[in-house]
Amino acid sequence: MRSGASDSSQVKWNNEGSFLNDCHKDLKADYVIANPPFNDSDWSGELLKNDGRWKNYGTPPPGNANYAWILHFFYHLSPSGQAGFVLAKGSLTSKTSGEGDIRKALIEDRLVDCIVNLPAKLFLNTQIPACLWFLSRNKANGRFRNRTGEILFIDSRNMGHLINRRTRELSAEDIEHIAGTYHNWRNPDGNYEDVKGFCNSASIERVRELDYVLTPGRYVGLPDDEDDFDFNERFTKLKAEFEEQLKEEERLNVLIKENLKKIEIKT
Repeated sequence: MRSGASDSSQVKWNNEGSFLNDCHKDLKADYVIANPPFNDSDWSGELLKNDGRWKNYGTPPPGNANYAWILHFFYHLSPSGQAGFVLAKGSLTSKTSGEGDIRKALIEDRLVDCIVNLPAKLFLNTQIPACLWFLSRNKANGRFRNRTGEILFIDSRNMGHLINRRTRELSAEDIEHIAGTYHNWRNPDGNYEDVKGFCNSASIERVRELDYVLTPGRYVGLPDDEDDFDFNERFTKLKAEFEEQLKEEERLNVLIKENLKKIEIKT
């Protein structure tokens, strides 16, 4: 996080992690840049249900830290602060355990600035599809144009080149194209235009129509990726269905036993 200091005086090693031990409780940063672990299910969420970081937007589910990271970063932004971070792409669609409600609240409060869909195979340590989130506490702060009623969606899934069978890399030109699109959209004198299949400046009303789903493909005119689903949400739903089936099986077994007792066998 950056808070205006140009030295390393605010850098602290934290063995407990940012959730259990928020080393910078009072820090309000101008910029937050982060690459947190994706879909972390062991983040001690059960111990933090009443944490102040969740006060305005809801408690993140204990089984997945994605939205805990989002709210942690947002909590530490200054009044005109901006955040950019990498997350699992499932965060754009998930409705598990209140995540959809948190995302809706962030959108309605005009805090989501830009979403970028990343190509597959960019990361060496995970195959989980990823995206970029950009948040801004004040989208009408005067430094840039007023974009409070808009969100920029960029779909870069087809960009980059394979350097081997398992790894894709974005060139400097690719990165400049993505960054330049965002800057041109945000800046008052930018020459931004929607490009079908790549970028779209969508109104909040349009995002509402799509039930607060933030998958860029739906806005730029590309089909959803085959992997465009939230594993935790899918697994939780299947698990709940299975548990209901087990309960129904148990109920039917009891009923069958009771009916069998009523049958008289004459000898």
